[in-house]
Amino acid sequence: MLESNAISRVLVVDDERIIADTLALILKQSGFESHAVYSGETAVEDAMAWKPDVIISDVVMQGLNGIDAAIRISASLPGCRIILFSGNAVTANLLDHAQAKGHKFEMLLKPVHPQVILDCLAHSAA
Repeated sequence: MLESNAISRVLVVDDERIIADTLALILKQSGFESHAVYSGETAVEDAMAWKPDVIISDVVMQGLNGIDAAIRISASLPGCRIILFSGNAVTANLLDHAQAKGHKFEMLLKPVHPQVILDCLAHSAA
């Protein structure tokens, strides 16, 4: 069971539905309140309404990419932790561009084992 000051709400964002749904299910089974969305645009909308503690998002998606979605979300929810993951080489350029503008996001490389994500979340809750 999660402590009261621990992370409780996690929004998972990936345009590959099976990845998003599977990760959200693993998080639920690990005691988190989580759900999945499948685009950067939907992530921004859901984050504003649901106010998650953490967002775990793919970077390369059609439409609004994960970094641009993260920038929009962090502007309105500065306390929301954002963890990005990607297996695409283009990601490095996008992340460098965001960091040059002062945005700091955590990055995991795909494929990422769900236990690595759980460990990452547990580390921040301690």
